[in-house]
Amino acid sequence: MSLNDEQINLATGHLFRREAGKLVAVLTGIFGVGQLQLAEDVVQDTLIKALEQWKINGLPNNPGGWLYRVARNKAIDVLRREKHKTNFPESIAETAFQSDVVPESHAIADDQLRMMFACCHPGISVESQLALILKTLCGFSVLEISKAFLTNSDTIEKRLYRAREYFREHRIAFEIPDETELPSRVDNVLMAIYLLFNEGYASTQHESLIREDLLEEAFRLAEWLARHPMTKQPRISALVAQMCFTRARTPARIDASGNILLLKDQDRSKWDRGWIDRGISWLDQCATGEMTTYHLEAGIAYEYIRALSYETTNWNTILSFYDNLYYLKPSPIVALNRAVVLGELKGYAEALSDLEKRINPKELENYYLYHAVLADFLEKNNRYTEALAHYKKARNLTHATAEKNFLDAKIERISKIVE
Repeated sequence: MSLNDEQINLATGHLFRREAGKLVAVLTGIFGVGQLQLAEDVVQDTLIKALEQWKINGLPNNPGGWLYRVARNKAIDVLRREKHKTNFPESIAETAFQSDVVPESHAIADDQLRMMFACCHPGISVESQLALILKTLCGFSVLEISKAFLTNSDTIEKRLYRAREYFREHRIAFEIPDETELPSRVDNVLMAIYLLFNEGYASTQHESLIREDLLEEAFRLAEWLARHPMTKQPRISALVAQMCFTRARTPARIDASGNILLLKDQDRSKWDRGWIDRGISWLDQCATGEMTTYHLEAGIAYEYIRALSYETTNWNTILSFYDNLYYLKPSPIVALNRAVVLGELKGYAEALSDLEKRINPKELENYYLYHAVLADFLEKNNRYTEALAHYKKARNLTHATAEKNFLDAKIERISKIVE
C-alpha cells in the first residue's frame, strides 16, 4: 500500500530519528571518528531513499533492517570510491561489512556508547558536544538544534564543523575513555539527554507543547545508559526516575480542547500509573552513593507525583530539595522553580522579592517561562501593567499553540484590568 506525504512523515518521523543515531554510530565505528561527516552523509542519503521508496511501496516489514542494508551498500560504495583520498585500508570495503545481517542490539549499543563519548571529547566545547549528540545520536536537524539552543543555524553549523575538524585533525579514537575521563564525559551526555527531555515535555520551539518523539528518545538513551555496565551509576538511575515521574503527568497536562492545565487543575486519575511504578523502581536503585542534582530533581518529581491532591502537596519538603539543589547548582532556572514553591508556602510578595534578588533578568531574557512566572507573581501582587508586559514577552517567545492560547487568556484578562 502506498502512503501520502503526511502519512509517511508521521510513520517515519520518530523511526528516522532513532535509527539515524544507530546508523551513524555503526558507520563511525567503521569509518573512524575523523570521518563523521562521511558517516552522516551516508545516513542522510539512506533516509532520502527510504522516503522516496516507502511512499510508493509502503513501509517494509522491518524498517530498521531495510535502512541498515541500504546504508551498508552505500557505505561499501563510498569506501571503495574514497579509500585513496581518505587513506582507508585497501581491504576495508570488503571486510567492513561481512554480511547484510543487522548487527545485534548489544553491538549497536556499544557503538552508540562509543559515539557518545567521542562527541564529549574534552578538546571541543561543551556547546559543540551537546550539538553533536543531538545531531548524531538523536537525529536532530541543524534547525532543530538551533531552536533548542535559542540561537541561529549558522552558529550550530560552525560548532559542528569545528568539532568534526578537531576529530579529523587529531585522529580521535572511537573508544570508551579510561576511568579518569569517564565521569566528566558522562556529565555532558546526561546534560544533552536532559535538554532533549525538557524540550519534549514543554516545547517552546514547536507547534505542539508535548513532543512524544523527543520524550521517548531521551528516555531510551537515559535508560540505556543506566543499564549499561560501563555507565551504570546512581545519578543516571535518578535521572531516569525523574523522567518517569514527569512523564506520568503528561496525559493530564492538556484538556480535550488542547488547553493547558496547570498542576492544581489536573485530573490526577489520568496520571499514568505504569510510569509512576517504573519511576519508583528506578528511585530505589539510585538510593546509594553521593547526593547529586539528579537525585534532588527525582525527589522533587516524586513529591509532586505522590500527593493525592494539590492541597496535600508537601511544599516544605520540595522547598528543602530546591534549597539543596540551588546550593549544588545555583542557576537562574533552579532559582525560578524554587520561587514558585516559595510562593505556595510564604506568599507571592516574598516569592517576587526572592526572584528579583536571585536572578539577573538578562540571563533569562529569552526564556518564556521566566516572563510567564514573573508576570504571574506581578499579577498576584497587583502590579498589573508590569504583569501585562511580561505576559506579552512570554507569548512572543513560545511557538506552542497551547502555550499561546494560555497566555492570550492571561493577556486578555489583565488588559481589561489595566484599561
